[in-house]
Amino acid sequence: MNLPNILTTIRFLLVPLFIYIFFHEGESNIIYATYIFILAGITDVLDGYIARKYNLITKWGQAMDPLADKLMLITVLICFTIKDFLPIWVIIIVGLKEILMILGGLFLYYKKDKIVIPANKFGKMATVIFYIAILYMAFGMPYSIILISFAIIFALFALIKYMQYFRKLQKDTSI
Repeated sequence: MNLPNILTTIRFLLVPLFIYIFFHEGESNIIYATYIFILAGITDVLDGYIARKYNLITKWGQAMDPLADKLMLITVLICFTIKDFLPIWVIIIVGLKEILMILGGLFLYYKKDKIVIPANKFGKMATVIFYIAILYMAFGMPYSIILISFAIIFALFALIKYMQYFRKLQKDTSI
């Protein structure tokens, strides 16, 4: 297992730690949980950078890296929804989008030659905006719900682009 894949694995392990800290009793639990979220974001950036720079890209990493990202993001959004920081519609929209993405990704991976669709610019932008919005929310800054709304718009554009790519693959490979 190479370093980028180890970083992805660490990100998976940060998910239950985030949940534990987030719901732990204490004044600063949400702030500490947010630091874990930031650490997860740093590992995401690092694993992608290292994998590309040193040609350490693997099929496992291509599949598990976005899964770790989705798991962390959905976990954070669910936790913030449970604590009433976010309205329920946010997790419904993002959850449905992510379920569609995961199902489509699994279909392509297992149906035809282990195809992995790479992240697109809208998905990457949505992730960055979600991270900023969560930081705004955790630290009580204004406009966090506006940022969340922008992130959702970018996430939906990403979904549309992924669906277009999926259709193109269907035509090209007769899936």
